[in-house]
Amino acid sequence: MTLSSPKHALREHAKTVRAEAAAGLGDDGVRGFFEHLLKTWSAVSESFDPEIIVAGYWPMGTEMDVRPALVALDRIGVLVTLPEVAAKDRPLRFRAWRPDEPLVEGDHGTFHPLNDAPLMRPDVVLVPMLAFDRRGYRVGWGGGYYDRTLELLRKTGDCVAIGVAYGAQEVDEVPTDAYDQRLDWIITEREALEIL
Repeated sequence: MTLSSPKHALREHAKTVRAEAAAGLGDDGVRGFFEHLLKTWSAVSESFDPEIIVAGYWPMGTEMDVRPALVALDRIGVLVTLPEVAAKDRPLRFRAWRPDEPLVEGDHGTFHPLNDAPLMRPDVVLVPMLAFDRRGYRVGWGGGYYDRTLELLRKTGDCVAIGVAYGAQEVDEVPTDAYDQRLDWIITEREALEIL
């Protein structure tokens, strides 16, 4: 991808939009986000066995912070994982994590569980993003990790991808390529949007 590509231009603009949205979220916005997350969870979790595995993420910069949701899921017995960058141009891998366990710093400013934490295949993946549209497409940091990961997970079984963002990150249309993976749901502080 060139620096003049439509995705690159959108990505640069979206960083500013997300930072402003994060700064203005407030308590009502946080409450709204968790209400919509619970609504989505009720709809999604019925499709899986009781031992559902969820992949969260450790937020970077102004990404929507899902850590309180991961703590709540852990408390009700949901198995929680966090992603780890295995190598450039490879899918992410996911390691089991409990809220009281330490993390190590990984590539690109990420944090992931210790190397001896068990590898797991998630049923549900919470996906951070810079921008999204109502077709279910997103723009991330540009490494393609989540697209490769969702493609692999969908080839090997059921997987629900839930995009997590601020409402202000919505755009009319995200530029797409053949490898882009659609989300199944998008959750913001304003709504829970199922992509049909």
